[in-house]
Amino acid sequence: MRVGVTGSSGFIGSAVVEALRQRGDVVTRFVRPESPPGGPVVRWDPARQMVDEADLARAGGFDAVIHLAGAGIGDRRWSDARKELLVRSRIDSTTLLVRVLRSLPSGTAMLASGSAIGYYGSRGDERLDESSSPGEDFLARLCTSWERAATDLADRGATVATLRTGIVMDVSGGVLKRQLPLFRLGLGGPLSSGRQWLSPISLGDHVRALVWVIDHRLAGPVNLVCPTPLTNKDFTKILAAALRRPAMIPVPSLAIRAMLGSQLASEAVLASQRVVPRALIEGGFVFNRPDMASIIAASGLV
Repeated sequence: MRVGVTGSSGFIGSAVVEALRQRGDVVTRFVRPESPPGGPVVRWDPARQMVDEADLARAGGFDAVIHLAGAGIGDRRWSDARKELLVRSRIDSTTLLVRVLRSLPSGTAMLASGSAIGYYGSRGDERLDESSSPGEDFLARLCTSWERAATDLADRGATVATLRTGIVMDVSGGVLKRQLPLFRLGLGGPLSSGRQWLSPISLGDHVRALVWVIDHRLAGPVNLVCPTPLTNKDFTKILAAALRRPAMIPVPSLAIRAMLGSQLASEAVLASQRVVPRALIEGGFVFNRPDMASIIAASGLV
């Protein structure tokens, strides 16, 4: 299969590229114009809505494209400028990608485009699946616009899946890597009350599910989360037990808001999202790591 991948140098994207190459797919990475060469690439600049036509011609078309590009949601505090970058990096890249794929003579059969469970907003104990309504906060509006930009390709006969990714867990990156130093020192603890719901997925299952989506031409929203969400308090207990460290003292919400800013803290770090992967389960996908305990057990921590 000929697969294009945007965001290919990131935590998730690099793992996706490796998995595709290992099974023999021809992977073309979409990269910045100044990026160093390394295998088949298409140089592009979403902010300027520019793409290298010669690179596209050499790629020769795609059977599927996996779109993961976008500035990191939790990398820094949300100033107005940062929020604008979060929006533009997703909408500009998706708009350009859809325009490029629409222009290809052979078309593109499948687009799997990034989104996030932030689509649902913070919903307390409510159980959420792909049929649930969107939230109303900044992240929810961002995800709604992001998905809408991707589905514009469907009118050319392409199958479009929007990947509502949860909290991807692996010691090599993401939330788990950031939290490990504190927990190893015995300084970890529940965030605020700890009652808020988390919807994790192992990096391995995330990559497997994403590849499964393009292989099975799954359409519409797809929650990329494990089948067993858990509260922050339970996550803390599981991680602390695996490390054989205490984790009893809660981190006050005021401290989290002071460090990260109120909006990022409320909509991401302290958000309660009890999400289940109905589309994957009904489609027959089997998780290797169906819950947080198995994710931690496979991480090399124990």
